[in-house]
Amino acid sequence: MVRTPIIMLLLVLLAGVGGVQSTLEAQNFRSDDPVLRQMWVEGMERSQVEPLSQVLMDSIGHRLSGHPGFDASADWLIEMYREWGIEVRRDEYGTWRGWDHGWLHVDLIEPRMQTLRAHFLAWSPGTDGPVEAEVVMVPDFGSPAEVEPWLAGIDGKIVLASPPEPTCREPQTLERLARPETVQGIAAQRNGLRQSWNRRMQMLGQGGIGRIEDAGAVAVLTSRWSEGWGVNKIFGTVTEQVPSLDLSCEDYGLLYRLVDNDQGARVRIDAQARDLGTVPKYNVLAEIRGTELPDEVVLLSAHLDSWHAATGATDNGTGTITMLEAMRILQEVYPNPRRTIMVGHWGGEEQGLNGSRAFAEDYPEIVEKLQAVFNQDNGTWRVDYIQAQGLLGASAHLARWVAELPTEISGHIELDLPGPQEVGGSDHVAFLCYGAPGWRLQSHYPEYRQYTWHTNLDTWDKIVQDDLRNNAVLTAMLAYLASEDPEFVPRDRALLPINPQTGEPRNWIPCRSPRRSF
Repeated sequence: MVRTPIIMLLLVLLAGVGGVQSTLEAQNFRSDDPVLRQMWVEGMERSQVEPLSQVLMDSIGHRLSGHPGFDASADWLIEMYREWGIEVRRDEYGTWRGWDHGWLHVDLIEPRMQTLRAHFLAWSPGTDGPVEAEVVMVPDFGSPAEVEPWLAGIDGKIVLASPPEPTCREPQTLERLARPETVQGIAAQRNGLRQSWNRRMQMLGQGGIGRIEDAGAVAVLTSRWSEGWGVNKIFGTVTEQVPSLDLSCEDYGLLYRLVDNDQGARVRIDAQARDLGTVPKYNVLAEIRGTELPDEVVLLSAHLDSWHAATGATDNGTGTITMLEAMRILQEVYPNPRRTIMVGHWGGEEQGLNGSRAFAEDYPEIVEKLQAVFNQDNGTWRVDYIQAQGLLGASAHLARWVAELPTEISGHIELDLPGPQEVGGSDHVAFLCYGAPGWRLQSHYPEYRQYTWHTNLDTWDKIVQDDLRNNAVLTAMLAYLASEDPEFVPRDRALLPINPQTGEPRNWIPCRSPRRSF
């Protein structure tokens, strides 16, 4: 396996091409290809990524599976593609649970007044008007015999159902400024709280939250801190009959301490949500038809759906806009490609790559003829790493395409050839598992998992527009180069890294069927 900085690769592949000219343009481009130069002008000087991203994130908002926001975003994509003269369609692959939400007000009313920061868990029921109730927690049961008496006493109450955090300070700040003994003490306290909570939930037995609902609780409150300032990860409902709400790390800790110290915590909840029944799930597919090899396909890939606590800006609004803008550039500069260039805006990625897996399962003839898949789903920042995903012969094609890019783009990219292969991650694996060249255009994101991935802070302001422009131009150029390649990309596989359990090379990633209903 060779991990090669692209600048070294360029020097090797392009030695002897000609003397270095003194202009900035010559430093930018190592190829005389006029299409690449036109793509640079179209994507860098006439970029549409900022207004497009503003509409998607600010005006349309989140795109949760089954939520009207997903439909609105699909309608908008279709409108844009049609405006640009690109063929586009919806492609249904299943159904999901339809859900919409309105306002959510959660207030501490005793022993004092304070508005609490709360979010619905996805697909949660609401309340029938405002509800006021005492707050209790799942206790540290001494024996299973104590469970039923406790359940009998929670009718009409609000239940805390996850462990609190001893501090909501981001760990890197704590480690930098606190004494080592303090850091160790907080870690021990956190572990103790989590172990205690695991015991409590185990005592409740199978279907613990369901038992809390059945016992008459009026709401269940949880908190899933993402180890940063004011940030939580927020996923799906844990209840079917009463509201499931996430509270911020700080506010959840406040309620926990009030209850733990018997200080009479009461909360008022007004939660507006609607079950919309069963709704269709689909992908949005657009294509620029090939002129010479129309059955061979270069596929641009990004999931359109998001979680709902923010606006899904970096997961995966940035990937969506990258592919949308790349298709606009291609239509402007390269409207008659050699091979078909298609884009898939997938639904249901957050529930298990469902949209892309359904497409791969439903269209085996396209998967068989995939020349390349370029997927983006990893926050903001410019693409700086591409792994060939264990494909041996394909690595040379990928390297050659990247070598033709302007150094303003390629100089930041590290190639990993043939690469150890990812075992999960994003929609490219829905195609890679069949042996197709599915590649992820990755960005460095040290803060992504902590601050924007599936959180309440994933909003438009986190996007770096300069890098979004870079990524769209990169994608358009790679699609063009893959389309024009004189050869079909081979699918021979390298030996993967050793599986320590068997002492043999790890198996190729398996294909899985999509989940087509809620």
